[in-house]
Amino acid sequence: MSDLPPTFRLGLVQTHADEDPASNVERTLALIDEAADRGAEVVVTQELFASRYFCQTEDDAHFALAEEVPGPLTARLAALAQARGIAIVGSQFEKRAPGLFHNTAAVLDVDGSLAGRYRKMHIPDDPRFFEKFYFTPGDLGFQSIDTQAARLGVLVCWDQWYPEAARLTAMAGAEVLLYPTAIGTWTGERELQPAQHDAWRTMQRSHAIANGVYVAAVNRIGREGELEFWGRSFVVAPDGTVIAEAGTEEEVLVVECERAAIDTAREGWPFFRDRRVDAYDDLGKRWRDGD
Repeated sequence: MSDLPPTFRLGLVQTHADEDPASNVERTLALIDEAADRGAEVVVTQELFASRYFCQTEDDAHFALAEEVPGPLTARLAALAQARGIAIVGSQFEKRAPGLFHNTAAVLDVDGSLAGRYRKMHIPDDPRFFEKFYFTPGDLGFQSIDTQAARLGVLVCWDQWYPEAARLTAMAGAEVLLYPTAIGTWTGERELQPAQHDAWRTMQRSHAIANGVYVAAVNRIGREGELEFWGRSFVVAPDGTVIAEAGTEEEVLVVECERAAIDTAREGWPFFRDRRVDAYDDLGKRWRDGD
């Protein structure tokens, strides 16, 4: 893909979710269309955009929300991708087999073909984030998915706290790390929201700096149950500069990304050159037990 142009335009779709999956899908498709109207070549949805964030409780009834990939939802995304000539990263609840489910991001290329998929690797299990009840950890590894628009490194929400995930995805050749996200604050601890938001934002900036890549986090908005999702979707340049950021309402961001900025960042901060790859074997361990 050496013939890629000097820039690519990245679109982020930030919206709410209500109880009606069909309504959520139609609204998201319209916002993707808006991003395309504004020149976006790659458009990314928030995490699990077709439904409310159902992982706040453990309820077997929610498994009915899952679909196969490819399936009806990816078909809708594929049709729009082909019609507008854009790549789309759509986050959804994947039914892989009876009783086997993943939190998956499907990547549709500009011709509507399924370019690849990423299954969320790190699965949280915390109050109001009971994802281990629903999702099997991903088994596709950390990848760079080539589309005709850009080389995409797709990760999902909880993955964004792990430098190992960002590093391996960048090492696979990704130009941008994309994080469909559902992050917010429990209504019982609203006073912690500023610190939580700052920590989240800081982590994504650190991934951009440490790996010399663009980073985009796409969050949802609104109150769902006991969670208040704060939005604030944003894009970070390879030098760590936040180059676009949404507010707390429904919004579409479209950002131009310069490929030369990746080279500039990595030549100025040659972290890949200076890595001691001979000294990192213990990263494969859960913990170093005093050895």
